Amino acid sequence: MPIYAYQCSACGHAQDEMQKVSDAPLTVCPQCGQSSYSKQVTAAGFALKGNGWYATDFKNGQPAKSGAPACGASGCGGCSAG
Repeated sequence: MPIYAYQCSACGHAQDEMQKVSDAPLTVCPQCGQSSYSKQVTAAGFALKGNGWYATDFKNGQPAKSGAPACGASGCGGCSAG
């Protein structure tokens, strides 16, 4: 279940709420009772794990090897070298 950040525009109370995606947004502040409680825009927090993701591509300090020639080596046809 996603965790959403909420903040009250009346009293400034802020709190994270765990809700289903299908649940209606909360509107009543649990602190002051006003109907000014709204969902905040936040960055998603997640980590990509497993083979093939950026986090594992450079673990040994070297870029992942590919069969393509290095840039400027005139083997790919993508540049004007050679």
